[in-house]
Amino acid sequence: MDSISRNGNEMTTLKTFDARDFRAALGRFATGVTVIATAHDGEIYGMTANAFMSVSLDPPLVLVAVGHHAAMYKRLLASQRYGVSVLSETQAALSDHFARRRVEHPTFEFIDKQGAPVLRDAAAHLVARIVDAHPAGDHTLFIGHVEFLEWTDAKPLLFFGGKYHRLKTESAKYEAQQKDFSRYLLED
Repeated sequence: MDSISRNGNEMTTLKTFDARDFRAALGRFATGVTVIATAHDGEIYGMTANAFMSVSLDPPLVLVAVGHHAAMYKRLLASQRYGVSVLSETQAALSDHFARRRVEHPTFEFIDKQGAPVLRDAAAHLVARIVDAHPAGDHTLFIGHVEFLEWTDAKPLLFFGGKYHRLKTESAKYEAQQKDFSRYLLED
């Protein structure tokens, strides 16, 4: 094992690594946070997922990775539809709740959009019908055809380095020089 440094801004290089090292390296990739939800046998089930991404614009496809041991895995196979709630920066407690972290019971409400459950007050909602599933290691990649979407101007909840973060708006002078999509910085 080669290790240059695990501190500061110096690069860490490992020739061999374990799952903890793999997770630490991937934790350097900032993501948004979603709750994937589905209805099955009259009940609504949700799970936090940051392994979510767009796949195609035409047709509109998204992907969510779900572990084979997750309760959601069998429910998605049965329901074949899922709602995606892109969490806003005020919804970290919901992320923790649906990740099964111990938190006091947060207040939340699922609403129906095109026959799939999504969380009220999320930054965006998508509803997808599963069109393909690809086993990949200990997860399956569920590809969904998006049948419904809506969004607000709410800032998203971000996850980076094992912690939640928020976007910070730069000064008006800086904003005037940048395009809309690049006017934010990460804030601890």
